[in-house]
Amino acid sequence: MSDLQQAIDMKLEVVVIPVSDVDRAKTFYAKLGWRLDADFASGNEWRVIQFTPPGSPASVIFGKNVTAATPGSAQGLYLVVSDIEAARNGLRSRGVEVGEVFHGGGDDHGGTDEPYLAGRNRVSGADPKRGSYASYASFRDPDGNGWLFQEITTRLPGRVVGATTFGSPTDLAAALRRAAAAHGEHEKRTGGAHDQNWPDWYADYIVKEQAGEPLPQ
Repeated sequence: MSDLQQAIDMKLEVVVIPVSDVDRAKTFYAKLGWRLDADFASGNEWRVIQFTPPGSPASVIFGKNVTAATPGSAQGLYLVVSDIEAARNGLRSRGVEVGEVFHGGGDDHGGTDEPYLAGRNRVSGADPKRGSYASYASFRDPDGNGWLFQEITTRLPGRVVGATTFGSPTDLAAALRRAAAAHGEHEKRTGGAHDQNWPDWYADYIVKEQAGEPLPQ
């Protein structure tokens, strides 16, 4: 394989979701606060609508004669968030029904009706240690397509390559709050004296957290 072939990026940017009523689905996804990118039609036989969640590099499309999949059959559509409670409350404030926050508690099924969570014992509430990748909340669109919030604050090693970036001011603010809390513990360990170099410590913490590297102590 040539170096040119190895260097080609492959970016997942669009996910197709099957719906039965295009206008109803458009109303729902607009209600989520997602950005409407396109609504194109060709006569009465074809229509495609594209929405993008806030801060997301990937979009969803749906429409008429866009896919032959059964409406509601798209399941396990993950939305990564930095604050599970804020994300859930944000949608609920828009009148969207969102399930309670939960975390996995083992390998038993636990009665969850989301097939993409089979094998996970659902336990009410966020993960007690607030571990990254460990807290969830789910909701569905009018056709039953299943969406899942997953709280991620620290990436697994190698997951993020390149510059540290944030998709929105909300994500950056959440990272700063986590850094502030961690820095408070750092100052306690160093005798409680004010750390004049706290901006450097914050920056180091935020970059390493996103890259999945060991965090400063």
